[in-house]
Amino acid sequence: MLIMGLTGGIASGKSLVARVFKDLGAYLIDADRVVHELLEPGQQAWREVAGYFGGAVLLQNSCIDRRKLGEIVFQDAAKREWLNHCLHPRVFEVYTAQVKNIRSRQPRAVIVLDAALLIETGYYRKMDKLVVVNATLEQQIERLTLRDKFTREQAQSRIQSQMPLNEKLAFADYIADNTGTREETERQARDIFTKLTQEAERA
Repeated sequence: MLIMGLTGGIASGKSLVARVFKDLGAYLIDADRVVHELLEPGQQAWREVAGYFGGAVLLQNSCIDRRKLGEIVFQDAAKREWLNHCLHPRVFEVYTAQVKNIRSRQPRAVIVLDAALLIETGYYRKMDKLVVVNATLEQQIERLTLRDKFTREQAQSRIQSQMPLNEKLAFADYIADNTGTREETERQARDIFTKLTQEAERA
């Protein structure tokens, strides 16, 4: 079994690389999707978040307004730290359970954990290999303004709240450079996947 960590800055292109890995046969565990499930109404994490932030982050159907929640925590480091402390241990509990389940069925599987804060949490140390997706600051800003309809100032605030992307690159076993075309990034992702699976077979 090979466990691959996939990370990068916000809007750097992790989803594109993750899709290529999945299409090539990897089992993808998306930390953002796990968070979405943890914050469904009635879940323990939902109760804690709703209790801490109050009605300001709740929609009429009682779901967490993740955009509103993001606006709050990206402007307040203490609240962002509280939210991370609330969610990250639960995310990794789910990840560990999923890995155990996959291992029991497919001992030679390739598993990809797609998580934005993999390095910041220190959990990258549990990965066999770490892939970091790279993009320029201007590309990140452009993608956030187009994709999420952020203002330039909002986009810059989100980016600045994370570890600088150039610092993350120093932790990488492999770098997927997403500064060019989609096709170029996809080709790099396929090459990385091939090299990683070959390494796993030789191990």
